[in-house]
Amino acid sequence: MQRNLVPALFVVFVLLTSCNKEEKPAAVKKESGPLKVRAATARERVVKRSVESVGTLFPLDETIVSAEIDGRVDRVDADLGDFVNKGQVMVHISDEEQRYLLAQNEAQLRSSLERLGLTKDTDRVQDVKTTPDVRRAEADLQDAEQRYKRTRELRDQGIGPQADLDQAQARFNSAKAAYDATVNQTRNLVQEVERFKAIVDLQRKKLRDTTVYAPFAASVKERQVTVGQYVRANTPLMVLVKTDPLRLRLDVPERMAPWVKVGLVAQVEIEAFEGQKFSGKIWRVSPTVDQAKRTFVAEALISNPGMRLKPGSYARAKIPTDKSEAIVLLPSRAVQYILGSNKAYVIKDGTIEAREVKIGERFETEVEILEGVAVGDIVATNNLPRLDTGSKVVVDTTVQVSEKKSE
Repeated sequence: MQRNLVPALFVVFVLLTSCNKEEKPAAVKKESGPLKVRAATARERVVKRSVESVGTLFPLDETIVSAEIDGRVDRVDADLGDFVNKGQVMVHISDEEQRYLLAQNEAQLRSSLERLGLTKDTDRVQDVKTTPDVRRAEADLQDAEQRYKRTRELRDQGIGPQADLDQAQARFNSAKAAYDATVNQTRNLVQEVERFKAIVDLQRKKLRDTTVYAPFAASVKERQVTVGQYVRANTPLMVLVKTDPLRLRLDVPERMAPWVKVGLVAQVEIEAFEGQKFSGKIWRVSPTVDQAKRTFVAEALISNPGMRLKPGSYARAKIPTDKSEAIVLLPSRAVQYILGSNKAYVIKDGTIEAREVKIGERFETEVEILEGVAVGDIVATNNLPRLDTGSKVVVDTTVQVSEKKSE
């Protein structure tokens, strides 16, 4: 047992010593010299602010044209994509039933007008006593009154019997009651005529409603009816959109609220028209801020001759404003994006200090620094992936001078 143990221990000892010999060269590592880098100084510049935002194009107006009466569609004169002018016929609903109802109502109105002695719909009764029925009742009343007076005179002279006087008085009272009743009936008839006029006007409107017109000049976005279909009131028939001009609805950060005003011109780019720019004026600004997104809505009107642009398209807009500010600028190459953050590498006494920076507006070769770097700070502009806090560097002044001359 002991004889086997001794060789094993010897093997372990040899392995340990060999490992120590291999580690010694790795431990002895010569430090490399400072890394040579180019540098740039953070500078200040006064700029006029621009608001950049993305948004969606919307039609200027959009409406659903619906049926106003019940009936069967017998004609459709517009379809998807058609342009219709204001007042153009789009749909027609069978009007046969409506014409019959109108004829019936007009006949009732004419009958009532004749009873009042009128001939036209526009005629009015100025005094109910001038109507035929009231004048006839008035004539009967006057006749009964005269008979009663004559009979009473004869009775007073002792010539006529009492029965004749009683009969004449009863006839007179009856005629008086009939006159009062006729006056009241005539007043009711006048009201009835007005009601019939309203019914006729309503029926004429229903007859007109069998023809559906375009409420404004627009394009047909959707057709929802076919010939032969029976529709009821409020059934959607067509969806119309006015697409010239278009509304561009933008979400603007709330901090830019003082900058965005009605009348500013927006430069717009649309993905479908790469390389082309469209312009429009801000014409509406929302008075409130969306509490969830912390943005407010601004709308620009975009001219759309030829209907090239389509509602629903995605768009990017840049709005130059009158807001002037002094900002800090760095070359774009001096900022490195790493793991979700932007970093700049400030040089102090030959040592790197990596700082997380917040960037703002981008220019052609420079970027605005909102936080992290101040005016006058010197930052590295190359070899950024090899830099970190504590790295030793030396600024290549020769290259820096030549860069300044080229700039």
